[in-house]
Amino acid sequence: MTVATDPSIFVRDTGPAVEREVARGILRHGLTALPVAMVLGFMGWGLDGVLSVAFAGALVLANFWVAATLLAWAARTSISLLMGVSLFGFLLRLGAIVGAVMAVRNMSWVAPVPLGATLILAHLGLLFWEARYVSASLAFPGLKPGSEEK
Repeated sequence: MTVATDPSIFVRDTGPAVEREVARGILRHGLTALPVAMVLGFMGWGLDGVLSVAFAGALVLANFWVAATLLAWAARTSISLLMGVSLFGFLLRLGAIVGAVMAVRNMSWVAPVPLGATLILAHLGLLFWEARYVSASLAFPGLKPGSEEK
């Protein structure tokens, strides 16, 4: 019995690592917005709000960086691995964020509202903010030309 395999699932992406380029843009925008969020956290919850926002912001930025690193590595290996890393990497990173929050939830410096709001709003806000700069053309994969100055 002969088993036919589709060779397209073994194809590697040998182009530029656009994942890291997009993640760098997200990190740059996140580091720009984080001080503003920390001020808002201070205004509403004092020092606990600042620490909670900073912790959540670090989790969000680390999540995006780890995602980009894993996807860039998987794309260089095979498209099949890329698909698996996309799905299962998301689930593992989500579990890691939940684990990190559960580990600190009872500490005295944690303010749950700014922590949760920062986690949700920073993930969504940074994705939408960066989507404005992403090029979906084959001529310029990654960020649109000239968007790095913005």
